[in-house]
Amino acid sequence: MFGAAFAGFPVVWMALSSVKSNTEIFEFPPRIITENFSFDAYATILTDPVKLRFFFNSYVVGLSVTVLTLILAVFAAYAFSRYDFPLKRLLNVVVISVQALPPITLLIPYFGLMVTLGLYNTYPGLIFTYMVFTLPYAIIMMTGYFNTLPRELDEAVKVDGAGPFSALWRILVPLSVPGLVSVGLYTFMIAWNEFLFALTLTRTQDMRTVPIGIQLLMGQHSYEWNEMLAMSVLGCIPILALFLFFQRYFIGGMTAGAVKI
Repeated sequence: MFGAAFAGFPVVWMALSSVKSNTEIFEFPPRIITENFSFDAYATILTDPVKLRFFFNSYVVGLSVTVLTLILAVFAAYAFSRYDFPLKRLLNVVVISVQALPPITLLIPYFGLMVTLGLYNTYPGLIFTYMVFTLPYAIIMMTGYFNTLPRELDEAVKVDGAGPFSALWRILVPLSVPGLVSVGLYTFMIAWNEFLFALTLTRTQDMRTVPIGIQLLMGQHSYEWNEMLAMSVLGCIPILALFLFFQRYFIGGMTAGAVKI
């Protein structure tokens, strides 16, 4: 109970402060619940095309990264789980090593690479960069999940005359929905919340994402605290909604995927 209260209090404070004025936010002694509710901060954000563009960019990047990561992870995990091929163990080590690599160490190399390839300040630049960090985790998790499914399922499909592709998409993928949901939620969360690469690999406001949009509300002489808090609340809604909607799949998928690959 104490842990839940400790973790939840900042979120509650953020939501309640987002309907206060900047002056009231810094009142002392502070008041948790204001007597003068004001949704001006939300109205300012939701009627500003520039700020709405931040949300649009985050959705485009987050959904694209999630879909592409899941597709590639399913194929790679199926190969790791069901086939023996040369350099399989080495590739496993490479996947795990990339997952363990601190992202910040790749910031400057990726900046140079994106500029050279002409992908700087573009959606593909952000999408491909994020996939470098989400794909290893997705492969590890989906391989562990496929390992929990008996190989007899594949053999039964082959007896009916279907090939490995049919076995994967007609049998294994439908049975792996909890694993796919957990990996998809994690991937979307990483892409939605990422700040450092989004700041470095974009230049114009029409390519910025929500975390950068919140930071841009910090002016040279003043901070729009209520707008920052309101945008933070709006930014939390997609992740919170996905977790609540897919909660039972997420918990099951994380448990089933936590096996040795």
